[in-house]
Amino acid sequence: MRLFIGIAPDHPARRALAGMAGGVPGARWSPPENLHLTLRFLGETSRAVAEDVVAELATVTFTPFALTYQGAGVFGDRKRARVLWAGIAASDGLTALQRRVEMAVQAAGCKPEGRKYAPHVTLARLRNAPWERLEQYVADHAAFRTEAELVDHFYLYESLSGEDGPRYIPLIRFSHMGEVEEVMAEPDFSEEIFD
Repeated sequence: MRLFIGIAPDHPARRALAGMAGGVPGARWSPPENLHLTLRFLGETSRAVAEDVVAELATVTFTPFALTYQGAGVFGDRKRARVLWAGIAASDGLTALQRRVEMAVQAAGCKPEGRKYAPHVTLARLRNAPWERLEQYVADHAAFRTEAELVDHFYLYESLSGEDGPRYIPLIRFSHMGEVEEVMAEPDFSEEIFD
């Protein structure tokens, strides 16, 4: 199983983030239903380790906090731009939750994350995108900002490969009070995004 832990934007934020798609040649835009904020990437994970991760994540409690998506940026440089992203306004609540998730994942036997946490939502993966267009896109979206949403839960996701790119399926929902529930059906975001 290819797994990660993340936050799903609420419907207004998802609609706003999906509305940022377009205007960059060489960009493969994330479908609205795939938009998320990663707390911890796990990668290929055995079922046994996944069960341990779920058990540890069930011990994570946190105070609900406000989260705002803002601005845009690029991972990579002029020679090799890889990802176009939307940023996150500074949030002590997000920082605290991410640290708790990291400790839980390590307690389940996973190696520590080697990179510094850089919260973002991947808007597009890039292939030979013109740097000037990327700079213009970032400048055009510098004032982008969603209304604050209240985060009181997060998910364990599975990434499934497909012909049209990956699909991210929420498997288990963890509430701020430590309640755990299996997600019984994939959410359908199409109506609220494109109404």
